[in-house]
Amino acid sequence: MLVSAALTALAMAVPQVAAHGGVLAYSIAGTYYGGFKAYNTATGQVSIQREWDTYNPITDPTSSVLSCNTNGASLGSGQQSATVAAGSSVTAYWNTWPHTIGPVLVYMANCGGSCSSASTSSLNWFKIDQAGLISGNLVNGTWGMGELVANNNSWTSTIPSSLAAGNYIIRHELLAIHTSNQPQFYPECAQLVLTGGGSGSPSGSYLVKFPGAYKMSDPGVGIDIYSQESTTNYTIPGPAKWSG
Repeated sequence: MLVSAALTALAMAVPQVAAHGGVLAYSIAGTYYGGFKAYNTATGQVSIQREWDTYNPITDPTSSVLSCNTNGASLGSGQQSATVAAGSSVTAYWNTWPHTIGPVLVYMANCGGSCSSASTSSLNWFKIDQAGLISGNLVNGTWGMGELVANNNSWTSTIPSSLAAGNYIIRHELLAIHTSNQPQFYPECAQLVLTGGGSGSPSGSYLVKFPGAYKMSDPGVGIDIYSQESTTNYTIPGPAKWSG
């Protein structure tokens, strides 16, 4: 099945919620995986993605569901994990996305055992990819989210090749900041079984928890871009990216 055809079918199967959204599917090391179907019961669904129930944003950076969206639960018997080698690419396909102002962030967390039984808010997350303000100013410049929209509403990241094998959750997040002083977080999670790799394991300041990684006073979170339109730099929230 072609990815584009599969995404079209998925988009037709869910409510079209203006200005909001989530990840519909993944391509991991060349294999296609359908995502969880929001607004449908979790019963009977089979996916590598954790449950997410709404296209609406999370607007509180301290929300209890910031790790993997509402409600972020395992699908039980329907929960799967994608087996992937370290160093492979992961592409997340979002619904038709209208916002182009804000960063794209990708995190991973080692479950230390079964991811299906892990509480995502207690995991230690590290960032493997990010893109903020790429060029220009805060209002009219090119952002990571603008690049995502231009690339057919998709984002591709590479898992660090030195990351140790194990059970992981990967977390994709868009942070829309087009509304003054009101951040809109869109986090989505999926489960991976990582093979190969090396002995790499991030520690110290590279690790954060959700909630806990962000606060409204962070310069890249509670920001009014329109009061500083000519500014040409942006501080991406969260820890530094871990490259292995």
